[in-house]
Amino acid sequence: MTSALPRPGHEDDRPATADRLLVRRPGPRELRPERTHRRRRTLEISLAVAVPLLLVLLWQLAADRAWLDDRIYPAPSTILADGWDRALAGELWPDVWATLRRVLAGYAVGTVSGCLLGLLMGSLSLVRAALEPLLDALYVVPKLALLPVFLNMFGLGEGPQVALVATTVFFFVWISTMAAVMAIPSGHRDAGQVFGAGPWQMFRHVLLPASLPAVLVGARIAAGVAVLVIVASEQIAATDGLGHLIFDSRALFQNDVMFVGIVCVAVLGVLFSELVRLAGRFLTPWAPRDRGRPRS
Repeated sequence: MTSALPRPGHEDDRPATADRLLVRRPGPRELRPERTHRRRRTLEISLAVAVPLLLVLLWQLAADRAWLDDRIYPAPSTILADGWDRALAGELWPDVWATLRRVLAGYAVGTVSGCLLGLLMGSLSLVRAALEPLLDALYVVPKLALLPVFLNMFGLGEGPQVALVATTVFFFVWISTMAAVMAIPSGHRDAGQVFGAGPWQMFRHVLLPASLPAVLVGARIAAGVAVLVIVASEQIAATDGLGHLIFDSRALFQNDVMFVGIVCVAVLGVLFSELVRLAGRFLTPWAPRDRGRPRS
């Protein structure tokens, strides 16, 4: 709502409708920002839960009414019951653990190596000039195309799976880290030099805090891609894991088991990504969290 107010000092020498200021009255967002933010957050959470739940209910209805062939698309209740039975019988956990073990090992190697090389290339232009063309060429190669190379290098077993995840994660973290370091304003470095910061102090107090939020964004994206890559790899060159479970069940026409594996992959990917996000919030308390949150 707006109201018109006359300009100070012009009340008598101007017409009543001329030269007025439009002033907007403060609304609920300005008067009660915390309450508005809570309502907004509640609405966002409700939508995030309601939309998937609605889709699952529609799927269940379609299966019950025989709109879908339940041999190909089992009902959600059937998938849930089968997953529960397999979990209680201990048949599901070996595959979950095999996938999780490979993802964590490859993610750790790829994150550390990508972060270190990104910091080095972002800080030293000569190193960047020497390595960036080669890494750019390797980046565009589909990572699954490297699986035969890793099989030749490490043989059958955990090595090729871990190496494939590590390579995939490395490129995401390397690019985000190098770009974050290069985007640091030169004034930050100048201020550090003015105060006599040495190389380690410059890294510890300037480069790392300024680049870490962007680095963690790349790490979170890499977490989801790591799960995607390991599942695809397990379908090709593994005898266990969720990817093998999905592919093998489909070949045996056990579509309910196949969907159990797909649900487990989705849950694993979401949990892994959220874990990285929470770690980022802990490591970067100075970074902005929510653009919709009112500032004090």
